[in-house]
Amino acid sequence: MPVEVKVPDFPESVTEGTLVAWHKQPGNTVKRDEILVDIETDKVVFELPAPEGGILVDILENDGATVLSGQVIAHINAVAGEASPLPEAAAGERESTAATPQPANDAILTPSARKLIAERDLDGSQITGTGKGGRVLKEDVLRFLEQAATAKQPIAETVAVEAEAIPIPSAETARETLTQKDRTVLEGRPEKRVAMTRLRARIAERLVEAQQTAAILSTFNEVNMQPVMDLRQRNRERFEKEHGVRLGFMSFFVKAVVEALKQFPQVNASVDGNDVVYHGFFDIGIAVGSPRGLVVPILRDADQMSMVQIESQIKEFGQKAQDSKLSMEEITGGTFTITNGGVFGSLLSTPILNPPQSGILGMHKIQPRPMVENGEIVIRPMMYLALSYDHRIIDGREAVLFLITIKELLEDPARMLLEV
Repeated sequence: MPVEVKVPDFPESVTEGTLVAWHKQPGNTVKRDEILVDIETDKVVFELPAPEGGILVDILENDGATVLSGQVIAHINAVAGEASPLPEAAAGERESTAATPQPANDAILTPSARKLIAERDLDGSQITGTGKGGRVLKEDVLRFLEQAATAKQPIAETVAVEAEAIPIPSAETARETLTQKDRTVLEGRPEKRVAMTRLRARIAERLVEAQQTAAILSTFNEVNMQPVMDLRQRNRERFEKEHGVRLGFMSFFVKAVVEALKQFPQVNASVDGNDVVYHGFFDIGIAVGSPRGLVVPILRDADQMSMVQIESQIKEFGQKAQDSKLSMEEITGGTFTITNGGVFGSLLSTPILNPPQSGILGMHKIQPRPMVENGEIVIRPMMYLALSYDHRIIDGREAVLFLITIKELLEDPARMLLEV
């Protein structure tokens, strides 16, 4: 009897999705947990694996179709001996897979995680799950493998695995890309109408929502980045050797933001109807550019994270964003957001709130500027900071003092390390 391929249950905030691309066609042999189709929601693109191995009999919904939770979109003939039996190789592989010992926590493994664990002959009970309810995701297995490999490598080899915290194209590359696109559009005055992706439509909806429902106001300040740059320069090489991750600026900003939020809890709050919800935790969103648009993965309990953990998590988020591999859990929630337009060369901007959050910090380009210190003009690497906030619950006084607190912590980073 054919096995039904169903759309998985979406979270409560997601009502439908779009079939982006089928990776298999009717008549193709598929293996259990092999990716069949990509499904796009208004938050993420996720892969739907085959529930069983066999022959893909039919596809009920084609690319671009809108689908709902639990909807049947295809059938797989998984029973040997029927009209479309499994080839011997596929059947043998399925028997081999079935004989593979399953870990004790198999019940909370995602299909992709189960497949990877079986392929690498791992003990699933040793892997910590970060999904909902402790569910072990494919990313958890990959992280486990990376940590195991790092532990076996000598330090010199670990340093060779060096990468930017957030892999984004340089401003020069971005300009070249835009120039090429403009040139293509201008030749012959063509027009092209393209439907928004679900993510782009959702971004547009939320930005308009923020403008219409919140009283957004921005305040600005500037920070002398020399102390952070000096501290980073002195310790960067050792940091990378010991931890295998690059020491960037973002971990300093996350630490400073968390300390400032502790002092001004209304900036970490949100509005729910006529109520103000004060959050007793610090889930910091990090805005990341991706091929599909802006996404904001969340650093959960950032107040409990070390700088190593922050940098490692941001690096992982950046890579996942480029590969469109961020999970729903990783981009849902958040109590405050940080966005860094400086990587593209932005000198000053006014970021828009990420509803229902009440505050967002904008970082900008570090630029040498003449400053007056002790009556003398000196050159310092300065960065403009912008705080956009919801004036309904945050007064100007609190907003200004919040931003000054961040400035003071960054100009004396030892305070963050000593927690004074």
